[in-house]
Amino acid sequence: MKHLLESELVYGRLLLIEEPHLVQRYNKALAGFGLPPVTLERFRIDMMGFSPEVAQALGDLDYLDPLKVNRRFIILTPEQERLPLAHSSFSNTGALMHRFFEANARALHAITIKDAVYGEIEDSVAAVDTLDDLLSINEVRFRVLSADDLLGKAADLRGLVDRLVAEDDLWRDDETLNRMVELARVTGDIRQNALVPDQLVFRHEAFWANHFGGVYVFLDEKTATVICDPEAPGFRRSRPWQVSYIPANDPKLIFDFLARTGRLQLPRASWVTQSGLIEHRRAMAVEDLIAHALPETDFSRLDPVFIQTFLQRNASAVTAEGTYPFLTEKLRELGETGEVRLDLVAPRQRFLLVRAEPGHRDAWLTNRLIAAQIPQDYLSRFIFDREGFYLRYEEYSDNFRAHVVSRLTSSYLRNKRAIREKLYAMGDEDHA
Repeated sequence: MKHLLESELVYGRLLLIEEPHLVQRYNKALAGFGLPPVTLERFRIDMMGFSPEVAQALGDLDYLDPLKVNRRFIILTPEQERLPLAHSSFSNTGALMHRFFEANARALHAITIKDAVYGEIEDSVAAVDTLDDLLSINEVRFRVLSADDLLGKAADLRGLVDRLVAEDDLWRDDETLNRMVELARVTGDIRQNALVPDQLVFRHEAFWANHFGGVYVFLDEKTATVICDPEAPGFRRSRPWQVSYIPANDPKLIFDFLARTGRLQLPRASWVTQSGLIEHRRAMAVEDLIAHALPETDFSRLDPVFIQTFLQRNASAVTAEGTYPFLTEKLRELGETGEVRLDLVAPRQRFLLVRAEPGHRDAWLTNRLIAAQIPQDYLSRFIFDREGFYLRYEEYSDNFRAHVVSRLTSSYLRNKRAIREKLYAMGDEDHA
């Protein structure tokens, strides 16, 4: 992971916290969770306040996600909305946080001038023991607190103001008036500063969860579809009357579901030619072949001449693996006919020819599932399936790791939007 950390491919674009008052507020929020304070003078945080430095100091990577459900958050500044989400058990947590920031922008700006906001995204379950627990999460509620109890004091002041209006003689009570003045010194004019978040409940949409080896939950009008390890507790037993179950090791059923529900953009020359996606996947397949056959290769020499020489000298291995000749043939077929007969293609290879339907609400999740079926495409996995990318990265040789880091930093990180739009017709990522 050293190369990834140095290149900010892990924990990149985080916000540095070094102002003493913000460090103090962060420690008060930790105390609110029952955690010990840290003695760090500076650390970085992500959108939800997770800090790799704090995690290391506490010896707990999951200090804000202790049960992999009911995720905790710490907000020191509204600037956190622009940050990535570095650590999460659910793929849609970032999207929920964006919606929380957007719905409560005025209150969060007002509160964080004087206080830190912290709390939990409360699901309807306290722990995930079976698939039914995941399927029970239909909506989430943000439980919001503040480190110096600014929210509580604002609520107290609001109650006293309401009593002052309703009770004719309360204005004669010096104790009450003095208490209101004392609270107002802390909260400011609550008629002008909205200190209470407006929206705290949000619908839980389709998602991936890292439980039971990874679970995809897709929601359609009347049914839910779960894709995961068939050994996961509750598979085909949790709500069988309203849930369809697909084994994660059955590419045909997975592909048929995605295609039938309009989540895939099937191979047509109209978008394939413009995107260059299949050429990209062919190049990724060749790199993967070289990485396995010649792990100590100097990958800085990976130019067209080197690649062509490798393909010629290793023709038998290239043919046996099959991806390169398959994609070469399908590019020719697309050029001649404008489409591909998918019914004549092996189920696993079909994923090499498609991408998520860009306009579908589940496009990011669908591209994540596609990327998981094509592990040799490290770019797609880095974009859509970061956890899967990190696991496969550990299997690479040192030389190939250095090459992958170089490619990602020199190309993708410098042109993220352009590359996503070209290959996948996707704009800004909304949840990572």
